[in-house]
Amino acid sequence: MRNHLWIGSLVLYSLLGTWSVADAASPNTLTDEEKQAGFELLFNGKDLEGWEQKGNWKVEDGAFGRADKGGGLTYKVKPVPDNFELRFDWKVGPGSNSGIYYRPGQYEYQILDNAKHGDGKNPRTSAASLYFCMAPSKDATKPVGDWNSGRIVCQGSVIQHWLNDEKVIDFDYTDPKYAWEVELLDIRGADLKKRGAHLHLQDHGDPVWYRSLRWRTLTPESRLDRTPVTPMAIPADKLKFEREYVEKGRQQRAEQKAKAGK
Repeated sequence: MRNHLWIGSLVLYSLLGTWSVADAASPNTLTDEEKQAGFELLFNGKDLEGWEQKGNWKVEDGAFGRADKGGGLTYKVKPVPDNFELRFDWKVGPGSNSGIYYRPGQYEYQILDNAKHGDGKNPRTSAASLYFCMAPSKDATKPVGDWNSGRIVCQGSVIQHWLNDEKVIDFDYTDPKYAWEVELLDIRGADLKKRGAHLHLQDHGDPVWYRSLRWRTLTPESRLDRTPVTPMAIPADKLKFEREYVEKGRQQRAEQKAKAGK
């Protein structure tokens, strides 16, 4: 009877999407569910095949690790699909900062030690944020040195960030209520309509590790979990900085436009 209950619970967890894929499968492998859903591995857990770097990344214990200065690590086999789901595991050293870039411009899933790095003081630049654009709904990170599971889902104008099986961002950039967040991203250089970037793991000079990178292409008909999530509040001093940053960006663009018109 106990075995039947356990099996039933496992199936229910799987159906509800609360079963941790990172815990259910060995690193750098696909579960049966992922194979059926069309996921493909981007990292074989053994070497840097398919990835471009400058000799400053290494593979150790089945994970990418930053070994020295030199720049980021870029997947060059093919560009990121226009609509996709990316799953990955990550961990950082004390005070570390990194990120995953997945669309042209400044689309970055922030990787961070929230407790010790200065960016952790602003939810808009904390772990799992859409960096300097959309804050996560909560700090769902595990202790430094532990593996976290991340997920990025993009379908049309909808962008979702997940952290440790919790959806922390659900952002539709066509929604007027997010006009300020869109301008922040725009001032930093993101063209919201562009697609076709290569997946890029950032070297920010700090210890960081990645493994189990896999993605699948989504169709316009793919159903997303659109349960609303509320971004964390931004501290007053950070909002003041943002206003000054945007105003400076507006002035620079006006000056550039005026010069171009001469």
